[in-house]
Amino acid sequence: MPTLRSRLRRLPVFAGSLPAFDPTDVPADPFDLFADWLGHAIDAGVAEPHAMTLATADAVGAPSARVVILKDVHDGGWEFATDARSRKARDLALNPAAAASFYWQPQGRQVRLTGIVVDRGALQRDADFLARSPASRAAAFAVRPGEPLASTAELHAAMAAALERVALEPARVLPEWALLALVPLTAEFWQGDPTRAHVRVVYTRDDVAGAWRHELVWP
Repeated sequence: MPTLRSRLRRLPVFAGSLPAFDPTDVPADPFDLFADWLGHAIDAGVAEPHAMTLATADAVGAPSARVVILKDVHDGGWEFATDARSRKARDLALNPAAAASFYWQPQGRQVRLTGIVVDRGALQRDADFLARSPASRAAAFAVRPGEPLASTAELHAAMAAALERVALEPARVLPEWALLALVPLTAEFWQGDPTRAHVRVVYTRDDVAGAWRHELVWP
C-alpha cells in the first residue's frame, strides 16, 4: 500500500491554465485588485470564492483558524458575521489583530490580509442578520457555539424549534449576532506559476487611515 507521503507527492499542483498577472500594472488600492481577482474567480465558476480563512489569537497568543464567508468589502474592511459567543469573537474581544486568506485553486491565486478587526455596529448587524435565509437565522438561534452536545438528535430538534420561532418572529435578531470587518494593514496578492516563478505583490500602510504603498517581493 502506498504511504500517505507518496500519495501526496503524486498529487498535481498548479494544474490547468493559470491567468497572467503583471505586477507593474496594479492599482494603488488593494481593494480594487481584490475586487478584480474575486470577479474573475466568480466568472470562472470557482466554487465558493467568498470562503475566507480567518485566523485569530487569544490574549496569550494561542492561534485559531476557521473558514468564514465574506459578506462584503467596503469602507476599507472585509466583512464577516459571527456569534459573539464563538471562539473567534472571544479572541477578537481580547486581541483584535487577525489575518485572513483566500485561495482560488483553479487560478493558482492567493490573497492574504493582516490587520485589525472592528465591529460594524448594531444597525449593520441587524441588517445582515435579517438578510440571511430563514434556515440560517434559525441555525443562529438554535446553536450554542462550542458547548457540549448530547446528540445530533438534540441539534435537529433545536433547529426545528428555531425554524418555528423565525416563522413567528421574522424580524427578531439574535442579540449575540455581530457583523465584523477586518481592516488590513497589509494585503498580499500571490499568483502561482507552473515553473514556480510565483509573483507576489505586497501592499502595506502604517495605520488604517494611511496611504497604501506596494512592492514586488521574492516568492
